Parts: sequence; structure tokens; C-alpha cells
Amino acid sequence: MNLKQSLEKHDFHGVWMRLLALAMILIVAVSALIASPVSANAAEVGDPSAVKGKTYAVGTDTTFAPFEYRENGKMTGIDMELIRAIAQEEGFEVTIQSLGFNAALQALSSNQVDVVIAGMSITDERKATYDFSNPYFQSGIQMAIAENNDSITSYKDLDGKTVVAKTGSEGESYAKQHASEYGYTVTSVDQSSTMYEMVKSGNADAVFDDYPVLAYGVSQNNGLKIVTPKVPHGEYGMAVNKGKNADLLAAIDDGLNKLIASGEYETIVAQYLGADGAKEQVEAISGKVTDNGADGEAQKKVGFFGLVKQSMPALLTGLKNTLLITLLSFVIALALGVAFGLMKVSENKILRGVSKVYIAVFRGTPILVWAFFFYFGVPQLIGHSVNIWVAGALTLSLNSGAYLAEIVRGAVQSVDSGQMEGARSLGLNHHQAMARVIMPQATAIAMPSIINQLVIMIKDSSLLLAIGFGELLYQAQQLYAANFRVTETLLIVGVMYFVAITILTWLANIVDRKVNR
Repeated sequence: MNLKQSLEKHDFHGVWMRLLALAMILIVAVSALIASPVSANAAEVGDPSAVKGKTYAVGTDTTFAPFEYRENGKMTGIDMELIRAIAQEEGFEVTIQSLGFNAALQALSSNQVDVVIAGMSITDERKATYDFSNPYFQSGIQMAIAENNDSITSYKDLDGKTVVAKTGSEGESYAKQHASEYGYTVTSVDQSSTMYEMVKSGNADAVFDDYPVLAYGVSQNNGLKIVTPKVPHGEYGMAVNKGKNADLLAAIDDGLNKLIASGEYETIVAQYLGADGAKEQVEAISGKVTDNGADGEAQKKVGFFGLVKQSMPALLTGLKNTLLITLLSFVIALALGVAFGLMKVSENKILRGVSKVYIAVFRGTPILVWAFFFYFGVPQLIGHSVNIWVAGALTLSLNSGAYLAEIVRGAVQSVDSGQMEGARSLGLNHHQAMARVIMPQATAIAMPSIINQLVIMIKDSSLLLAIGFGELLYQAQQLYAANFRVTETLLIVGVMYFVAITILTWLANIVDRKVNR
């Protein structure tokens, strides 16, 4: 039976349609449970005194120095000192949860935290979903490059270059806004440290980021230098869910005004940005009041199926990249697995030793370590950038190759030892016996585990988003950083993973039955 007949026999079209129908039913059912209307009305005026004696959960980023970062195990920075000082001034308690920017917003939307303070810019899109405090910091955008780079001095030098920015940040917004004007491409990543490593390793030519963050990093000798003046761009505010925690929001505004009036705000900011920077901020935000409802009223939230339609082009691009990097890596990993698996059962001690070291190293270290090493570390060692597809393929294939080697080794050793003895008694040498007798039987034994490893590789590919690889979850991250529909976007992604893995597993099982019938 050829492959075409096999596919016809197993009714590929029918299976696909049933899977698609099941996926759509799942989407509708779960979205009905999680969807909740977002109020577009102006925020209710709260009572600051109502918060006294209460404890509130605060969501924040993990690393966004000088606003939030860890020092001696404790979260510190401008944001952290401000929220603690406001809480003390207004008589309430706070518990800080360091989650990451996108995770903090999701925690706020699901009511796991009460307020988010994370260098979060106040935008019309965000005001449709959240109510904001008065601005506590006026930001701006600057560009930085590697300190040994003398070829870029302005935005005009970026033609044909790659710029990196942080997902969901004002820097990303500004970079994308001017990309066509100056002819550069934009890559977005989730961590500030990742951005800076990309520039230092040559995988990006410049970084756009909020000026206090860049200035602080440069002052800490992060290997970059700033080459453009500050462009005023946005104000930071603390966010609560729209229409909720009005008393907390009022207390935050009241406390912030008291800190500014007493000079404590200026003292806090001066610790991180110096006296001149602190004075500039006091002048910029004094007397500023946000309109938490008016702009948000004009924002309209599309329904779930509208979200699916909007998201699908980007998600399909991500799915294509996920499948391509997985299949490419799987081919390489399978070759490595067979080679090192046979080496481990070899009679040669040197080959066995090499195989044991390879398997121990890649099974004993996380995938992310190797992703960062191949994409950031190797370029700094060899003085040349590494293509992100090459880094991704090396990461997945070397890691999975170690597991496949153990699968092959186990399968070979599972074949009855009498098979080898019988083959040798018939006049076959060791290599001939392995190729004609042992390996065909070992293949049948190993095939289910090999298919399982393919599924694991598809899911492991999502880890490559940490280095900016444009796979499925990376594309989802870019979408919900802009639309704040985290749960619904991830639900769509989950269904796409489920359908893709189910179809690949089904095809692999057909090949398994055909090869081992």
C-alpha cells in the first residue's frame, strides 16, 4: 500500500474536519466561561480612607531596573519604593509578586493581584481595560548600541539593520512606528537583559528602550552606549481592573501627591537617576491627573471570533515556523540519536565514553541554557553573529538527540541476545548482524518512543521565544502584549498546538504501521 492509498484509507479529510469541529467547540465553550464584558464607563471615585488596615497584592515585572529588580534577594527600585511609601502613607499593606510584565497583567485581569506597577505606560488601548493612577513618571525613548560600535550615530544609520525592543513597551511602539521611515526591522523579546545581550552579541544592531532603563544599565557597565537624545514618549501609571478597586486607586493618587509635596518622591527617584533627573520628574508630573474613562470609552472590544480572525495571520506564521524548526531539528536529532545510541552499545570503549558524555551533558542541562549559549554566547566567542534558525536548530536537535540516543540504546538492548548469536552462527559479522537483524527489530521497539519525542520537540520549541524566535507562542506574546486578551489568545494557541500535534502524531503512526507491518 503506498502513502496515497494509506491516507485515503484513513480518511484524512474526515479526521481533519472532526478535529477542527472539536477545536471550535472547545474554543466556544471555554471562551464562554472566561469571557467577561469590560466596562467602558468612567472610573468610580473612591474613598482613600477605606483602604486603611487592608492588604493588597501588587504585581510587577521581574527585571526592569531601575524601576524593579532584585538586590540581596529583595525587590527594589523606583516602583517598589514608591508603592511601599504610598502604602505606609495611606495605612495599607502590600505583598509584592514578581511575575514578569505580561504575567502581571494576566494576574490583574484574573484578579490574582489588585494592582500592577511595572513601568507601565498609560495608553488609550490600556485604558479600555484598566483604570490608571495619576502619572508617577514621565518616560522617553532612547537608542543604544554596543559600546565598540562606531558605525551607528543616529536613526538614519539603521537602514537595513535589526533593532530589538521589549515586548509591550513604549520602546517597541516607537521602534515599530518609525521602522519604515528608517528602513530597519524590529525584533521583540520579553526581557531587558535579553535585548542587551542581542546587541552585544551582534544579533541586533541597536536597542530602543525607556531612557531611565537604558541610562541605568549603561551606568552599570552593561556593554552599551546611548547615541540619541531622549524623545518624550509616554507616562507611567499604576493600573487596577476597570471599574474595580476605586478606593485603592484613590489612595494611590492621594499618597503620591503627599510624597511629591513632602519631597519624599524626589528623594526616592534621586537614588536611581540623580538629583537632576529627580527634579525633572517632579516638574513633569506635578499636578497631572489622568482621565481614566474618557479615552477608554472610545475603545471597542471585539468578540472572541473577531479576535480569532485578527490573530490568525500572525499565529499561522508562528505555527509554520514552529513546524519547520521542529521537523528540521528532529531530522538532525534522529541522526544524532542513532549514531550516539549505537556508540553507547559499541564494543569500543572510546565510542561508549564519548556517547556517555554527550548524553549526560545534554540531558543534565536545561534547553534554555543552550538556547542562550548558541545565540548569545557563541557569537561573543567567535566574533560573528549566529542566525537564529541555526541557534534554534542546534538547541533542539542536540537536546533531543541525547534522549533519542537513550531510546535507540534501550531498543537495541531489548532485542533478545539470541538474535545476535543466531545471526553470527549464520556467518554474518557484527555490523551485518546489527544492520540486517538487530536494527529492524529495534526500530519497531523504538518507534512509539521516537514519535513521543517528536511531540515533546514541538512543545519544547516554544522555549525559543526567549531568544526572539518567531514561533507560535512568540507570535501570541506579541499579540496579547498589544490587545491584553491573554487568556483568550493562549486558548487559541493551545487549540492550534493540540490540532497540530494530533495530526503529526496520526501521520507518524501511519508511517510506523507502514514501516513495521
